[in-house]
Amino acid sequence: MEKRKLVFATNNNHKLEEIRAILGQQIDVLSLKDINCHEDIPETAETLEGNALIKARFVYEHYHLDCFADDTGLEVEALNGAPGVYSARYAGGEGHDSEANMKKLLQEMQGKANRKARFRTVIAFIEGGDTHLFEGTVHGNITEEKQGDSGFGYDPIFRPDGFSETFAEMGNEAKNQISHRANAVKKLCEYLSQ
Repeated sequence: MEKRKLVFATNNNHKLEEIRAILGQQIDVLSLKDINCHEDIPETAETLEGNALIKARFVYEHYHLDCFADDTGLEVEALNGAPGVYSARYAGGEGHDSEANMKKLLQEMQGKANRKARFRTVIAFIEGGDTHLFEGTVHGNITEEKQGDSGFGYDPIFRPDGFSETFAEMGNEAKNQISHRANAVKKLCEYLSQ
């Protein structure tokens, strides 16, 4: 039986590798590049759900392929849920400058006793025009300084509850068992295998 093909609306290679590692056995995950979509789809919504929907709808409307998109935010309790939907662009600039983002967050957190945070991923999945949303979260806290060098984004400063290591210290395989994205993708998998 040929594997089902789904487009993952992202140009982020880290996310693509992570999703392929989680879904790889059951599904052939195509990137935007694989379908010759070179648009930079703007993420203009004020919510994670909104951004995920914008990306998925764009691909579905232009390419008529079943697809999913995600948006992920780091929500820090002491910062009223910031950086949240702006996580990738937290330090300003064009975004996806992880070093600058982490530096800014650690500065904002200086002297704060409450280090609680959560990563939240929302996946918008469009199948035959029908939209489904899946959410995954993982709770943890923000460390005082960077620890570990695997993963990406805020991984070196996020320690999930119940673990002594940050996401960046535990390595991708362990992270992919418990991460916010893994939790959301598991819900997507359960839905796909019904």
